[in-house]
Amino acid sequence: MTATPDRGASSPACPGARVGAPADGTSLGRVTDVTTTSAAGRRPAGRRPAGPMAPAYRLVTLCLVALVSIIAFEAMAISTAMPIIARDLEAVRSYGLAFSAMLTTQLLGIVVAGVWCDRRGPLPSLFAGQALMAAGTALAGLAPTFTVLLAGRLVAGLGGGLLTVAIYVVIGRAYPGELRPRVFSWVSAAWVLPSLVGPPVAGWLAETFSWRWVFLVVVAPVVVTMAVVAGRREQMRDDADRERSATAPAGQRRLVGLGLMVAVAAGAMQWGAASLVPVRALPLVATVVGLLGVAVASPRLLPRGTLRMARGLPSVMLSRFLLTAAFNGAMTFVPLMLILSRGLGATVAGAMLTVGAVGWSAGSWVQGQQRFSGRRSWLVSVGGASLSVGVATLAAIAGLGLPSLLVGVAAALCGTGMGLAMSSTSVLSLALSPVAEHGRTSSSLQLADVLGSVMGIAAAGSVFAALHDGVRSDIPTFVLMWLVLAAVAALVVPGGQRTRT
Repeated sequence: MTATPDRGASSPACPGARVGAPADGTSLGRVTDVTTTSAAGRRPAGRRPAGPMAPAYRLVTLCLVALVSIIAFEAMAISTAMPIIARDLEAVRSYGLAFSAMLTTQLLGIVVAGVWCDRRGPLPSLFAGQALMAAGTALAGLAPTFTVLLAGRLVAGLGGGLLTVAIYVVIGRAYPGELRPRVFSWVSAAWVLPSLVGPPVAGWLAETFSWRWVFLVVVAPVVVTMAVVAGRREQMRDDADRERSATAPAGQRRLVGLGLMVAVAAGAMQWGAASLVPVRALPLVATVVGLLGVAVASPRLLPRGTLRMARGLPSVMLSRFLLTAAFNGAMTFVPLMLILSRGLGATVAGAMLTVGAVGWSAGSWVQGQQRFSGRRSWLVSVGGASLSVGVATLAAIAGLGLPSLLVGVAAALCGTGMGLAMSSTSVLSLALSPVAEHGRTSSSLQLADVLGSVMGIAAAGSVFAALHDGVRSDIPTFVLMWLVLAAVAALVVPGGQRTRT
């Protein structure tokens, strides 16, 4: 289960400000009127804006909710079925690769979408993302081998990257600043029904018919959503589509090149890490070169000062990276532990993910309340603490042999923390960006998301691949992975405090 669009939008903080500057973020966030940058966002002074389902916003809100619901079902359902898929295709050792490979092309899609949205608006990226997601999901569902399944995941990942940024840009351009936290609550709520029905349905399909239907049932809703968006595309545009990024075309091409470099490097790193045992020269070289490539290219796609947790936007980005690394690295292996080590069925394992997703939606609903509108940094820190405690609880359950039902408690803590922190970082990041840079800001935010997911899942997957031999118990491996990831999540607590400018 991967973290996906929340679960923001934007506001012109400082005219002409860019996502990479300044390093300490002190010149960002000075402008408090962030509600009048687009036609859809204008309102008479002194009047409270209508809700996300008011006539002026209803169509856009419904489209966003539908798109996120599809993404949510795909994420929750496939996470539930993947242990069965890996066993059926004789690829248990490569289990983590099925998730991290998709995130590799999602990295590229995110960077491309950032440039594309700033130049052409969000709709082209929105259409292309849906088409690629449908094609990739169909290919995975029909895959005769694990290699072909990975190819389908790569195509779907590219589409997911395009979609994620486009959704953020639509939110930034269509809603006034006061509404954005509530919009994110709606988008998070779009995870509730898929989270409730996705894992049980996926488990039932995989156990009763075939895991292939878990992929194939996603295709038709995506096609329907494409048709609806195409028929109403004019209503999803506003005056902001006539604004263009100040980044020169050469600079935008450089961004795409860096995105390609990150994607290729991350792919090499993941393949190498999954193949390190037994030790061979080629996987070892691929792992090292991939790590170096990610380390060189990714900081140039994020705000300066991100790696040292500089105040303001850099700390927002690093907090997102740490959140998704800990959450996705931990939750990806929950079904595998329950099915292989506890002997539970896929339906029961999926129900644990459902609890986590409901917790995510609950946390996001809480952060959308008016009383927390000025406490975003505090919410990020609290979310990080909740996530850390939840992941540490997973380690305790596995290591001490505690009842499997307690996994639901741990998942709820993890999900609640993510709901509080992810939505808050979305609001913070786009509140520090000018409208013409919404695409690049959203791209940087999603890049931090996916890089975190890739690194978290790849690191956990490489540890599992190295220690799994099919004979000894995997329990010590799970405990080791989850304790390390709990420490990663704990770093969000100071990171949240440094998001204040």
